[in-house]
Amino acid sequence: MSSDTPDRARVIPLRPVPAAPDREPLWRDVVGDVLRRERAGQRRTLKDVAEAARISVPYLSEVERGRKEASSEVLAAAARSLGLGLADVLSLAQDELVRRSAPSRTSTARMPRGAVRLAA
Repeated sequence: MSSDTPDRARVIPLRPVPAAPDREPLWRDVVGDVLRRERAGQRRTLKDVAEAARISVPYLSEVERGRKEASSEVLAAAARSLGLGLADVLSLAQDELVRRSAPSRTSTARMPRGAVRLAA
């Protein structure tokens, strides 16, 4: 390094920058949020759920944070340890994905003919 270059460290963020509001969320983020919400709702620790699912605590933590794309086997094991089925977790994730999707992606122009939009 030459003496005329500044002594600045490159900053690497610990958490990824959140997706722009107009971009669809990643599946792994949504599934991770569902797993974390279910675990927290049962007041269970990462350790408890990971042990019941027979996966490592760090791996479950990374799945919940959307850092790892878990296999269907891992998702099924995590779901079972929470008293859910894989279909339950995927259904909750789908609902969350629809909720988070940008309004332009769910506009009536993109809906199939004959589809009915329901408002809550």
